[in-house]
Amino acid sequence: MRDFTSARKKMVASQLEARGIRDHRVLTAMAEVPRHLFVDESLRDEAYDDNPLPIGEGQTISQPYMVAIMTELLQLLGPEIILEIGTGSGYQAAVLSKLCRWVYTVERIKSLSERAQEITKAGGYENITFIVGDGTEGWPEAAPYDGIIVTAGAPRIPDTFVSQLRLGGKLVIPVGDRFSQTLQRVIKTEQGTTIENHTGCRFVDLIGRWGWVVS
Repeated sequence: MRDFTSARKKMVASQLEARGIRDHRVLTAMAEVPRHLFVDESLRDEAYDDNPLPIGEGQTISQPYMVAIMTELLQLLGPEIILEIGTGSGYQAAVLSKLCRWVYTVERIKSLSERAQEITKAGGYENITFIVGDGTEGWPEAAPYDGIIVTAGAPRIPDTFVSQLRLGGKLVIPVGDRFSQTLQRVIKTEQGTTIENHTGCRFVDLIGRWGWVVS
């Protein structure tokens, strides 16, 4: 059986720290959360490799570096309330749950949400609320949020997300076409928003009313 603890430590050193991830809390969370439990048993030996992996339903668990940089861009200190769009495997939500007060996570595919809930519950992650629905609508019931993280590629920045941020809140979202995106950080200000471009990326489509619409 593979030594997953050593694999995680190697992942943090070679894939995260070596690429400039500096937030100690993010690095610690990534070293603690067992990514191999969020993928199919047949893929567990690949869980700490430098790439995304399929999780079924045409969806993926993101590359570890992408999880780390998106999390780092939120600049979490501990007391924040975060909204995640695209639960997927539940891995990103588990990482976030170690770094903030509460995570709300929305997934349009019920079977993925249920599986993620089972895994996180078994792992003792208790500060996560799971919602099944159109993620492009956000989750206004718990707004405003200190941060919103979107784990799917959007054709544009949906106003619904910006409206659900508190003043000074941060939205991290991949924006582009269906083949490539740029990871952007949007900061809500009194004047509107400021937008920063970070790294190129490629995510599955953000499907919904304010994303890519499936006919």
